[in-house]
Amino acid sequence: MNQNTNHASSLDNEEMSFNLKDKLALVTGASSGIGQFLSGALARAGAAVVLCARRGSRVAEEAHRLCNQGAVAKGIAMDVADTDSINAAFDQVCKEFGRYPDILVNCAGVALLKPFLEQTPEDLDSVIGVNLRGAFLVGQRAAAEMVKQGGGSIINVASTAGLRPGGFLSSYGASKAGLIHLSKVMAYELARNNVRVNVLCPGNIETDMHREFEEAGFAEALVKRIPQRRFGKSQDLVGATLLMASDAGSYMTGSVVVIDGGQIVNSI
Repeated sequence: MNQNTNHASSLDNEEMSFNLKDKLALVTGASSGIGQFLSGALARAGAAVVLCARRGSRVAEEAHRLCNQGAVAKGIAMDVADTDSINAAFDQVCKEFGRYPDILVNCAGVALLKPFLEQTPEDLDSVIGVNLRGAFLVGQRAAAEMVKQGGGSIINVASTAGLRPGGFLSSYGASKAGLIHLSKVMAYELARNNVRVNVLCPGNIETDMHREFEEAGFAEALVKRIPQRRFGKSQDLVGATLLMASDAGSYMTGSVVVIDGGQIVNSI
């Protein structure tokens, strides 16, 4: 017991913190919402951050704003549904920083609020193409480079809609359920290469995407099913994200972290 206590007391406090100094993070879907907010959180924790989205001008503006606050940030256009765009973005990252990312946050996503019987094959392809296929492609490229560099952390942003059914969310829920399972397989296969893969599962977080639910008149009913009786805010996701991204979560892979105010454990 004494030996373990002494070992614990001798641990470098820096290793147990969320400090991301000398780390390079890439965030997809960083032009708005959760992706944009988490980019700033990673930057404030000390990481250099590459913000990626189809709207290159938007991420360039956000990167400029972060740089004005003392961060190291770069905005690069990337379409996660296009392998050429993904590869070009990663090549540009290496050219700009002399290496590839240590941290990937796969946050690019689209939502579709539509009854199952009304969804078209095009609707399904669009949602799966970004939320699942896009995360697969970006994660594959990032993981390949992380293996060469000696390790890294991948955080796939899913949703509680991938863990339990929600009305009018068949394509979206299926895409997020697939992403959760994909993440577990990635974690299993990449563990021996020192690449960790974990899942962030937000519940109802106040973003532009979430406002679709409010406009559809579902907000009042939704909040009553959340034990904390409120919708989440983007900052509620920061602690878990930094844990998974940093050395503080070094023994953490294949985990699914739910942040939803207790909604998923609500009683029948």
